[in-house]
Amino acid sequence: MSTLNSPTLNVVCLASYFKGVEFLRECKREGHRVVLVTRERILQEEWPRESLDETLVAPNDATPELLTQLVTQLARRQRIDRIVALEEYDVMTAASIREHLRLPGMGTSAARLFRDKLAMRVRAKESGIRVPDFVHVLNFDALRNYMNRVPPPWVLKPRSDVSAVGIKKLDESEAVWRTIDALDARESPLQQSPNYLLERFVAGDVYHVDSLVNNERVIFAGVNAYGRPPMEVAHQGGVFISHTIEHGCAEHKQLLELNRKIIKSLGFERGASHAEFIKSERDGNFYFLEIASRVGGAFIADTLEASSGINLWREWAHIEMDGGESRRGVKPATRKMYGGIVLSLARQEYPDTAEYTDPEVVLRIRKRHHAGLIVRSPSLSRVKELLDDYSRRFAADFCAVEPPLERPN
Repeated sequence: MSTLNSPTLNVVCLASYFKGVEFLRECKREGHRVVLVTRERILQEEWPRESLDETLVAPNDATPELLTQLVTQLARRQRIDRIVALEEYDVMTAASIREHLRLPGMGTSAARLFRDKLAMRVRAKESGIRVPDFVHVLNFDALRNYMNRVPPPWVLKPRSDVSAVGIKKLDESEAVWRTIDALDARESPLQQSPNYLLERFVAGDVYHVDSLVNNERVIFAGVNAYGRPPMEVAHQGGVFISHTIEHGCAEHKQLLELNRKIIKSLGFERGASHAEFIKSERDGNFYFLEIASRVGGAFIADTLEASSGINLWREWAHIEMDGGESRRGVKPATRKMYGGIVLSLARQEYPDTAEYTDPEVVLRIRKRHHAGLIVRSPSLSRVKELLDDYSRRFAADFCAVEPPLERPN
């Protein structure tokens, strides 16, 4: 009997970071069997243990091969129907396990387009989508020609890390060569310069589009703008801000179309995605930056739920369980409001935000050494006003700064 027609699915979820609680809960609510594969260092996080039928714990330094072995041993004693990566760093591992066990879902070739910044740029450019001028950090002649043709500053980016991890802004060619030498001195070939790209630095406002996709069709998308570019926050510290943009405005329509086009060009079949675009100060055009086949971090899902009533994790769980067998859409949005988040590292272990008493506050973030508030209003100007006020107050009340990560923990 086809496992897709089984009334109860066995779902294995990989999470190397604490993510996806509502996905796990929704799978269990729908009557499925849920197995979490995680690592020792996050085992004590507030996982929804009542929704987990089994938890497999890997060492903190577990390789993809070891995780594959863990899941393969599980498959000896129970059928597995779905492998789901709840976190960015598990996307390729999940794809590899699917191929090894011949399970439905995205394989490694498709997954690489969502993990490799070089691969996604090449595909986007081939599809007629604007990207900042870039070059693979590989052939020295190609690098020299690129730096002669494209004026600085440039941004050196790891091909497979997330957020702003490992990103460097460089202002002269000599700094590029010195950085390449330093990378190539690393012991692991996976951390050396061929695993990087160099691209033109584009100044401008950064936007993100968070989507749900089924049968290669975008069935929901929320469009938000960052208060400051994430790279700037990561490198200089300060407060992270994101908010809904004006519904139906020209930028909203442009970004929805760009998002649809990039998802189609990458052949994304189903799941959740998080895409980022920058609007250039120089020419006013949107440029594609990156896309991930996951729910966005930094409580973006909670912010979108505040404005729309749609929870990305729960709806993604439904799509994943359907497995492309149905053409169901997302449930209708219960709201068409404006949401926003203000978030920062905090000096206090669990900061107290009780003095922030505006009625628009709908969620107080509880996370160790983080302060955060999510607001909702029918007025975009009111959301922006609150976020501006809170960002100033957070800087005085809570804000802490950490050096940017050179490599993921």
